[in-house]
Amino acid sequence: MGDYLICPTVWLASGMQEIHADQETIGRISAAGQLMWCSASIDILFLLDGSYSIGRGSFERSKHFAGKLCDALDIHPGRVRVGMVQFSSAPHLEFSLDSYLTKQEVKERIKRTVFRGGSTETGRALKYILRKGFPGGRNLTVPKILIIISDGKSQGSTSMPAMQVKERGTTVFAVGIKFPRWEELHALASEPTEQHVLFAGDASDAANGLYSALSGSVCSAPIPGCKVESFPCERRTLEAEKEQAGSYVCWKGSKQQNVVHASLCPFYRLKRVSVKHPSRCFRTVCTDPCDSEPCQNGGTCVPEGLDKYHCLCPVGYGRGIHCAPKLSLECGVDLLFLMDSSAGVTLEGFLRYKAFLKRFLQAVMGRDLPANVGVAQYDTNVRIPIAVGQHKDVFSLMKSIDALNFSGGGTLTGRALRYVAQHGFRSSPVFADVLDDLPRVVVLLTDSKSQDPVAEAAKYARDRDLLLIGVGSSFVRAELAEVTGNPKQTIVYSDPQDLFNRIPELQRRICSVNNPEGCQVQSLDLVFAVDASAGVGLANFLQLRDFVRSNSWHFTINRDVTQIALVAYGSRAHTVFALDTHVNNSALLQLRDNGVMVFVVVTGDAERDTLLRVAGSPSYLVRISSYEDLRHYQGLITERICEKAKSPVNLCKPNPCMNQGVCILRPGSYWCECHGWEGPHCESSKAQGMTAAAPVQPPPNPSQISTSSLAESWL
Repeated sequence: MGDYLICPTVWLASGMQEIHADQETIGRISAAGQLMWCSASIDILFLLDGSYSIGRGSFERSKHFAGKLCDALDIHPGRVRVGMVQFSSAPHLEFSLDSYLTKQEVKERIKRTVFRGGSTETGRALKYILRKGFPGGRNLTVPKILIIISDGKSQGSTSMPAMQVKERGTTVFAVGIKFPRWEELHALASEPTEQHVLFAGDASDAANGLYSALSGSVCSAPIPGCKVESFPCERRTLEAEKEQAGSYVCWKGSKQQNVVHASLCPFYRLKRVSVKHPSRCFRTVCTDPCDSEPCQNGGTCVPEGLDKYHCLCPVGYGRGIHCAPKLSLECGVDLLFLMDSSAGVTLEGFLRYKAFLKRFLQAVMGRDLPANVGVAQYDTNVRIPIAVGQHKDVFSLMKSIDALNFSGGGTLTGRALRYVAQHGFRSSPVFADVLDDLPRVVVLLTDSKSQDPVAEAAKYARDRDLLLIGVGSSFVRAELAEVTGNPKQTIVYSDPQDLFNRIPELQRRICSVNNPEGCQVQSLDLVFAVDASAGVGLANFLQLRDFVRSNSWHFTINRDVTQIALVAYGSRAHTVFALDTHVNNSALLQLRDNGVMVFVVVTGDAERDTLLRVAGSPSYLVRISSYEDLRHYQGLITERICEKAKSPVNLCKPNPCMNQGVCILRPGSYWCECHGWEGPHCESSKAQGMTAAAPVQPPPNPSQISTSSLAESWL
């Protein structure tokens, strides 16, 4: 066990005893106290000072200390017996050693002891012990322990009776209370006095000191894994000191008859001064489970007794009890971090992002790299010091990250986005046996507004199937949203510490590329019908375009899961791109009648009654104050769409048969009865020689949405 005698100072009981020990040692002292257990055959007699110099408050603290010592004693008729004498002007037997046979009985009797008051006749109390012995005690073969709890301010001589008590083989502990007179307490105690003089101001510490002195002699040896240590300590007391307070005019007589002289006479007052008494303290200190440093990845071990502990883990850790990574990048991606190292982000910000990047990789990667990871830096120029997939283990990747240097310069985020879209990821060879089709993710780390446009560059990157995630402070919130095109791919932190709290969120966002939010595997036909009239305006159009794009990202888009169509309308309707069926202007108001959910979002002072008739329910009609507020309703719209997609459907409603064909339901499918037409959906005339209609498999659930918005072009 190491040396624990230095480090911070701990003051006990209003500064009366100062122990030079670090907090870890104090914790070990406390842990040892939980295991102290003296189970030998011993007679212990408390000699409690109940004089007026102690006072009622300190007397209650003395009782508390005596009860605390009982916790470490195996009180039993055949093992430890306890009795008590209170002394002041005269000694008084409170209870003998054979009065109470259990620990609980003894502690309850100590609590009921009443303060008597009087002068401090310690010598007289010792003579009582010499005359009466230990009342209720056993024969001389049983060790006898006398514990005197006093302030040591006796009004008579104590040296001779104290010496005689010790000569009879009694071990004497002197415990200071209130403002002790340490010289007298040392004279009362057995040798070595450092081990037999304690301070009751901190009961747990004093109980430890008592056990430490008794272990190995009358009590059993120290607990396994524990040992008795000594270290320097200072005991203090308050002494009365006379000081001159000033002078006053006084009159003095003279040898001459009827003559008096005026003079200045000093007057004095008593003040209390603190006097230090250097000493050594002995305590039992035990090892604890944190000595083996069980917490990994920067976790802090907190002991709970001598055999239990728990770990305080950094963000991203906490699996099990040893701070193993609780996050994992359980998705295969090509991942590129784009770090701002311009003058705008400052050196401090750059170092913060480096630390965040290292902490993130430690939290989600473990030792091996399940993903191909790279790092790019940008300012006025762009460079890729760590290529995607260059490192196969976290350790070598960390070393490369450590080597990254701050450069300064301009903040050209747009240029950086376009560069990494072109050069950030390796292309697979044309004739490769296995195509590298992992999703590609770029995480932008910046806290500085770009000096060049970012919208077109970000769209350029997204058009090349890059998932963009932005991480930055609220200062660049709007720009990050412009980069990602989706507020859910934007991570904003409030302060430097909050940045590290965002590690789990970043992990979820990266893996959302493989697990998009929304209806997931629910079959769905989704149509956006958007207002393309001239009254909307170009600025609002850009808001609406991003809104449609962001909503589409919440769904798995393919012919087997979700199909999306976009219809723009003004004076007439125009299909920007379609599902596999035709959508025309007249169908707009017939959607809901065919069992299709219509969700209407209206801005400004549009006619509510007309739009409510389209939506069919106030639940599907949302009024917003401006187009900018659209982004706040993405979650609501997605939720309502998915509710509809999961509800039971009638495969013949709306009618999938064209040209007046009749839909006939069958178990799990339907078929179209055609009149003058042929094909699965009556889509071909008989003149073309098509075969008769046959049963077909059910199409996706036709839940469609109408949104008051503008679309001029698809993403």
